[in-house]
Amino acid sequence: MTPVDIAARLRHQLDPADYGPVSVPRIGDFDLNPDMRTIVPAGRILRPAAVLVPLVEHPSGLTVLLTRRTDHLKNHAGQISFPGGRIEPGDRDPVAAALREATEEIGLGPDYVSVAGFLDAYETSTGFHVTPVVGFLTPGFSLRPDPGEVAQIFEVPLDFLMDPANRQRQSREYNGVQRYFYAMPYGEHYIWGATAGMLVNLATRLGKV
Repeated sequence: MTPVDIAARLRHQLDPADYGPVSVPRIGDFDLNPDMRTIVPAGRILRPAAVLVPLVEHPSGLTVLLTRRTDHLKNHAGQISFPGGRIEPGDRDPVAAALREATEEIGLGPDYVSVAGFLDAYETSTGFHVTPVVGFLTPGFSLRPDPGEVAQIFEVPLDFLMDPANRQRQSREYNGVQRYFYAMPYGEHYIWGATAGMLVNLATRLGKV
């Protein structure tokens, strides 16, 4: 398939680009760790967040733009992530939040983003309700990473991330409990956790399971 064919299929497979509040995310960190719910406080209120899942439309094929967080951050230091963060009171919706965060974190102008739709809302074990907003990026943009948040910006071929052969299920001990998660190592980059989980959801949407 050509990049144009792939882009058209992605747009067709994604949810419509409108938003309605969802009380319980459909997927999340607990999918591979159901026992971890026993340590979650009853009735906790999830904090709304949004990320941009940026698909860059190169002539040679689609890539996924990712960031590596700086090592000094309090949460998720050094991890691979999508641009994004909390939905602020001034944000109209998750799309506005994702685009704002992308501008703040990596200097990506919203004019270069064509929003295609949403993936399934994702619940993190740290208490966030994340709406992944998928957007196609027209090449020609310039990026300016915020040195306080982003240590590196890089791209990974979409074909690599969608290939089940490159998808691993790994585990490590966290607070005395064995925690399982998806991982997609790519060169020097270790893509795992919620970011990998959202990419698995994208692969499911495309039938790459």
